[in-house]
Amino acid sequence: MYYRIYMDYNATTPLEPQVIQVVTEALHEAWGNPSSTYTPGVKAKKIITQARENVARMVGGKADDIIFTSGGTEANNLVFHSALEAYRESCRTAEQRGERHRHENSSTSAWPLPHILVSNVEHDSVRLTAEHLLKDTTADVTSVAVSKVTGRVEVEDVLAAVRSSTCLISIMMANNETGVLMPIRELCQRIRFVNRQRQHRILLHTDAAQAIGKVRVDARDLGVDYLTVVGHKFYAPRMGALYVNGPGTTTPLYPMLFGGGQERNFRPGYRSSNYAVFGRERIHFNSHFPDSETLPNTCNMSILGPGLQGRKVLASCRRLLASVGAACHSNRGDRPSHILLSCGIPEEVAANALRLSVGRGTSRDEVDLVVEDLKNAVERLEELN
Repeated sequence: MYYRIYMDYNATTPLEPQVIQVVTEALHEAWGNPSSTYTPGVKAKKIITQARENVARMVGGKADDIIFTSGGTEANNLVFHSALEAYRESCRTAEQRGERHRHENSSTSAWPLPHILVSNVEHDSVRLTAEHLLKDTTADVTSVAVSKVTGRVEVEDVLAAVRSSTCLISIMMANNETGVLMPIRELCQRIRFVNRQRQHRILLHTDAAQAIGKVRVDARDLGVDYLTVVGHKFYAPRMGALYVNGPGTTTPLYPMLFGGGQERNFRPGYRSSNYAVFGRERIHFNSHFPDSETLPNTCNMSILGPGLQGRKVLASCRRLLASVGAACHSNRGDRPSHILLSCGIPEEVAANALRLSVGRGTSRDEVDLVVEDLKNAVERLEELN
């Protein structure tokens, strides 16, 4: 029986022992309705208040800026919903002031559909939401391509896509497959200047699911209006939170659900080890881009050669537990990741991709064992071929 080594921390993380203890105690002692006055409810309210303060401190906000959600998907959808509602409200206000908007080359006075900007490497909870809004003719959507040189979305490309009807820009803070960090702070600074000259404010959102716990995340320093937090990416339970800079006051927030009124640096040494084991010409690092910063725990690589598709290599490994990319794309078979293709990785290289992401408990000895495990797996596959 081989000792298994987990290197899929970008997909999910195990609960910390302290977290399990706190959650267990809460289930036993704080099971009451936090709006109630009896002891289990009072304890529940105290725990929620403390949790809200902890999350706020983690992302550089205030407790009042934190809205708990069921997960990152709900948080991201709440952002899109709020941005669309805010745009419609802005149009209604303009109408009441007697203002009119006329489409170019048209005599109609109807306001254009709200316009949303995303990158072409977003998580499905953003990408598919945007696609649904476009298909449903609820909004116009522009998907800005990342640079095939840097692997990141460039600020100038985003600015060039802005329209008078743009109401939301949603760009992830760090890519889940390549680990590339996006220029969120610079983008926010530029959009803040653009907003001074606009009738409809552009709201800024970043999904920081992959960044928290790996690099510094400070929502106020970044300048975003919304920031998504996902617990299971950093050793916490499977729930989410949304940072909103002054919810309902500074930044619009509109509920999607109606009811009771609740909720108002470790760098793995893969590179030198892999070169030594496989030879430089056999390895392609899919997450190394000139002039781009990346997450310190993420390495996306391909072992080149026929019959060495990522899934086959992982299935042949006896120790390594990892993935070929985002878990939400696990049903795509051997089709290459659209994110890697968007970043300019050749299709035959992307088909062999492995995403290795380490955690706070990963040791150098485990990295060495994984390199040896990959070497042996490749040798077995090549013998079969």
